[in-house]
Formats: sequence, C-alpha cells, structure tokens
Amino acid sequence: MTRSARRVLLQHGALLVAGLAVPGLARAQGRWRPSQPVRIVVPAAAGGTTDIMGRLLAPFLQERWGQPVVVDNRSGAGGTLGAAEVVRAKPDGHTILIGNIGPQAIAYSLFRGLSYRPDQLIPVSNMIRGPNALMLHPSLPVRTVPDFVRYLKENPGKLNYSTSGPGQSPHLSGVWFHQLTGTQATAIHYRGAGPAMVGMVAGDVQFGFDNLTSSVEQIRAGQVRGLGVTSADRNPQMPELPALRETMPELAQYDVSTWFGAFLPAGTPEPVVQALNAEIKALLELPVTQRRFAEMGGVPAYGTPAEYSAFVQAEIEKWGGVVRKEGLQMDIG
Repeated sequence: MTRSARRVLLQHGALLVAGLAVPGLARAQGRWRPSQPVRIVVPAAAGGTTDIMGRLLAPFLQERWGQPVVVDNRSGAGGTLGAAEVVRAKPDGHTILIGNIGPQAIAYSLFRGLSYRPDQLIPVSNMIRGPNALMLHPSLPVRTVPDFVRYLKENPGKLNYSTSGPGQSPHLSGVWFHQLTGTQATAIHYRGAGPAMVGMVAGDVQFGFDNLTSSVEQIRAGQVRGLGVTSADRNPQMPELPALRETMPELAQYDVSTWFGAFLPAGTPEPVVQALNAEIKALLELPVTQRRFAEMGGVPAYGTPAEYSAFVQAEIEKWGGVVRKEGLQMDIG
C-alpha cells in the first residue's frame, strides 16, 4: 500500500471514531445481529475506492454489532475472484462483498466463462458514486485533452495506460476513449487501483484512468497530471478538471460514473439484508462520512435493496450494450 493510501485509511479510522460518538446513533433493537466474526471481501488490492469503502464500513459495523469485522482483500481477474468467493460463501450474513461497476456489471458481458451470475448476489445498498479521471505522468508534454489526443495519434500504439484490472471501469473508460478519438494505446492491467497508481506515479505507464475518489490526493499533490473527468459534468471537488465530453466534439457522448456498494450471497435471509442495509444507511448519513466523501470527489449513494437491485440491473444492461458494440470478449486471467 502506498504511503498516501495508508494516510487515507488512518484518516477514515479517526473520522469513524468521531462519527460513532454522534448523538442519535444508538443501536437499533430487534434487528438481526451476527453471531460470529464478519468478513468483508474486497475484490481489489489495498488503496483503491473499493478497499476504502470496505475499511470505512468494517469498524462501523464492528462497533454497532459487537463482533469483529475484518477486511479481506481478494484481488485479481477484474474483481471477479473476490466476487466468486462471496457467491460460494454461506448465506448467513457473515460474509459481505464490497462490489463495484466492474465485477457486478461490466464483467457479465465482457468475460467468457464467468463462474457466477447476477442472481447469485443480493444487492444490499450502494455506498458511493463518482467519476473516473484521466491522468498523465507529469513527464508527458501535454496539458489539455486535445493536445493529448494529438500526441497519441503522433505515437500510435507507443504509450501504455494503467487499469485497475480487466473489466473494471478504468479499463472500459480507456477503451471507449480510444474508440471515440481514433487513438491507440496498450492497456497494462494491475491487481487493483492502488498498484495501478503506483505504476503511473513511477512512470511505468504514461497515463491511465482511475476513480477520482482514490486519485484526488495524487492529482492535488502533482504526482500525476489530471486532464479531465469521465462524468457528464465537472466534479465540484475539482472544478478545474473539465468533463471529457466538453473538451472535444468526438467525446460529446462520453459519460462514465463509477459506484461501490454492498452485496450478500443469494439465499441470505431478508432480516439479514435489511439489517446490513440499515447500518449502511446510518453510516452514510453521518456528516463526517459525507464530508469525507466530498473530499474524495464522490457522493453518498444509499438505496434500499429494491432500489439498488434495479440500479445494478440497469448498469448490467448499459455496459452489456457498450461491450457488444465494441466487440470485446476476454478470458478471465
């Protein structure tokens, strides 16, 4: 884990200690509670937004439920390894998945031979959403998106870009960007956003897309150069970064937002689902959580299980159309 990632996680812990002392957060009586330690599976390496959400939720649940709650990073194969592990877990509420747009939406149409289906996971609630950012290593002699596109065209296939894994939204953000701008570059897949950022800062790759929520500190510190965000509009935390769609006519349709939320194995009893949903709602309503999300460039995205299920299904259909249009198919590696 990078030094900045460790600092972020320490900040989260301090904020949670303060947040748990907020009046009105007494534990609800009569709800389901775990009878043994709880494991939160994060299908990504440490340092990215998926990991941050897991480490934000774990101490909150531990305090509220009175049981140890541990984060278990299971990265690889675009997040599908960790997701598959939760699918196989006993559906009793003691194994939670922090899922995201990659393994819980894009993967179903992108990967051949995926070992799980959407109906094998119960969407509990979304937690945070936000854009990706297009970033460059500071050594590249460009400072605007049109200049970058021109530089790519002058160096076809010579640049490498980092992703947090095949099938994750940073990967598809790059694919769609290249398709719309008529450019070429080689994707270098890392086992999570943290290692991908390390590679970009070190200059092992020349550019990349990453969640703004987990890259905002590196952009502000000048370790990487932000060129724009993938969402339809500018982000209020970094309004100086344009939306990519406003920079060039070729990118007018470009719009990608990421999201991260909790899932449980299919067959988990309804009282367990509702209990976890209620705790996530309490966490997201904390002013300290909302301030931290704003600092990260994201917004709280609570939903009931029914609302989150409908949202996830719509995302599966949306990205299925994008993947089919691009003619993309990958083996899980």
